[in-house]
Amino acid sequence: MVCLTDPLVQKICSLYEKISKLENLNPSNDVDTLFTQLVHTCIPPHPIDVTKLCTQIQEIRSKLISLCGQAEGLLEKHHSTILGTFQNPLDHLNLFPYYPNYLKLSALEYDLLRPHYSAPRRLAFVGSGPLPLTSIVLATHHLRSTVFHNYDVDASANAMAAKLVEPHPDLSGRMFFHTRDIMDVPGEDLREYDVVFLAALVGMEIEDKMQVIEHLAKNMSPGAILMVRSAHGARAFLYPVVEPRHLRGFEVLSVYHPTDEVINSVVVARKVVHSSIDHIHQGFGGPLMLCSKCAEIQPFNPIGLIDELAVEEHLC
Repeated sequence: MVCLTDPLVQKICSLYEKISKLENLNPSNDVDTLFTQLVHTCIPPHPIDVTKLCTQIQEIRSKLISLCGQAEGLLEKHHSTILGTFQNPLDHLNLFPYYPNYLKLSALEYDLLRPHYSAPRRLAFVGSGPLPLTSIVLATHHLRSTVFHNYDVDASANAMAAKLVEPHPDLSGRMFFHTRDIMDVPGEDLREYDVVFLAALVGMEIEDKMQVIEHLAKNMSPGAILMVRSAHGARAFLYPVVEPRHLRGFEVLSVYHPTDEVINSVVVARKVVHSSIDHIHQGFGGPLMLCSKCAEIQPFNPIGLIDELAVEEHLC
C-alpha cells in the first residue's frame, strides 16, 4: 500500500494542497506555475501503481484529476478566445503553449493507427473541447481526406471550436461539431465512423469511462478502431487510467506509454467482429481479445516506430 511515506506522493500531495486553495483555475502566473510543477513532477518514469494507493491518496488523486481537467478546459477556452480574434486562427496555433505536445501526440497516434486503418473516411473525436487540436492536427498533417465529427457536451466550447475552423477553406468542409453526450448518440450514427477517439477526460471516474466504452462497444461498426487516451505511472495523477481489461468488446492492438513530455498513453483497439455483444452490459462480460504481439505494452520509442508497428501487424 502506497501512502504519504513515498517522496513522490508527498510532493504531489503538497502541490494538490496549494492548487486546491487557489481562488480559481483561470490561467494566471500562480495557476500556470503550480500546474507546470505538477506536470514536471509526474513526467519522469516511476514504478508507482496507483491501484495500490491508500484510500486517502486515492481521494486526492481523484480530486487532482478533476482539478487538472477544469484547468485544462479553462486554458483551452482562454487560448481559443485569443485565436478567434485572428482572421485565420489556424495560422497562429503556436500561440498555445502546449501545441508542440499535440503535434507529437497526434503524430504518435497516427503512426499507431496507420497499420490498422490508414485512410478512414469518417472519424469521431469524443470530448473535443473549445480548442480541438488533435482533430485539427490530424486533419491538416495526417488524414487529409478524412471527415471529422467532434462531440462535446459544452455548446459554448463547440461554438468556439467551430469559429476557429470556419475560415479555413479545407477544414470548414471536413470538420463538424455536435453538442451531444456520446451516450445519447445512437448506433446508426456511431456505425458510420471508421475510427473513434476517446479523449482522456471523457469519463473522469473509471466507472463512467467504462459506461462510455460499453456504449461504443455495443454500437460501433465491427472492425472499427477505438483510440483511447490513458496514463501510466505517476502521470495517472493527471489523467484517468484505462487498462486493456476495461475494453470489453474490443481487440486490443497496442498500448503505448510515452516517456517524453507527451503525457498521455495511447490504447489502440478494434471492435470485434461478433454477431452480438449484448451481454456486455451484464458486468462488462463481453469478449476481450489480445493479439499476443500487438497488445504488448511498450514505452514509446519514436525511432523505428513505423517499422516496428508494421512487423507487429504482420505477426498478427
